Amino acid sequence: MDLLSRQDRVAGAVVGSAVGDALGAPFEFGPAGVYTARFPDGVGTMCGGGGWDPGEATDDTQMAVLVAESLLERDGLDLPDMFGRFRRWAAGEPKDIGLQTESVLTGGDPWDTAAALHFQINGRAAGNGSLMRAATSAVYFAGTGQPQEEARAATMDAARRIAALTHGDRAAWEGTAVLHELIRVALDGTDPIAALPDALAAVHPDHRERWATVLAPGWHPDLATEFNGSVWPCLGTALWALCTTRSYEDALASAIDVGGDTDTVAAVTGALAGAVYGFGAIPTRWTGPLHVPLPGYGDRVLRTPDLATLAGLLDGRSADAVPADIRLP
Repeated sequence: MDLLSRQDRVAGAVVGSAVGDALGAPFEFGPAGVYTARFPDGVGTMCGGGGWDPGEATDDTQMAVLVAESLLERDGLDLPDMFGRFRRWAAGEPKDIGLQTESVLTGGDPWDTAAALHFQINGRAAGNGSLMRAATSAVYFAGTGQPQEEARAATMDAARRIAALTHGDRAAWEGTAVLHELIRVALDGTDPIAALPDALAAVHPDHRERWATVLAPGWHPDLATEFNGSVWPCLGTALWALCTTRSYEDALASAIDVGGDTDTVAAVTGALAGAVYGFGAIPTRWTGPLHVPLPGYGDRVLRTPDLATLAGLLDGRSADAVPADIRLP
């Protein structure tokens, strides 16, 4: 990996995720090859479409911003506060919201039981909605100066807790935990692929084999057994796109070209690739039009400088305070 400043990588992860979200949004639910068909010369732009303005970020980034602001304003992980922010946002009628997330946030159940009750009733809760918003929390909980095992445990535990607010299936918790850890090591300037075995070893035993399969070096999106709106092929595709390309821009193009849930797959890819290649690798033709409205929060719109500042604040805070009295099963 190139020698980049941590600041560059941190901004790359947060802005990179938002850029991927906005770039992929117009192609959502399209077929494979959608990006190449639109941009045969390979020079993609923030084109808009599908109800999205050029450069407009979706619910993926909107929720990531809410996660960030809760962590900063509450000086750590305050799960009831975070859930309340999610609920206020959902009531603001965002243009898009995942069916599972919407059900959990609008059902009226308490923050600590809503996702579990949804899973108990529906039996399915392994959507990629907890992955899509993870870039900001991954930066916050990356920490510095801790022994590797402690840092890994802390960031993966935080990821599980945040994922569990809306997703009752532990598969989603574990996938988000792996993403947190891969971003953590990338921010340190380490190859996230080399860190994958240790991350998988920290996955819950009941879920380790399936995650090891979809994150294996030879895995390809064509091998997916679910739509990439599910947590497994979403993260698997993002890692595949990172591994099979050599730049931030090419990684996003490959991710979007898979088709399907293009905004979220590209958001996850963008977080990883941004942490690896840094903010400077993100084309200005993408960062320029980028904007993040926040339904339920008045007329607020965040732009690239706002997201970069937010990333710096997240990285500068202490990341060791997770309430010990809040336990996951």
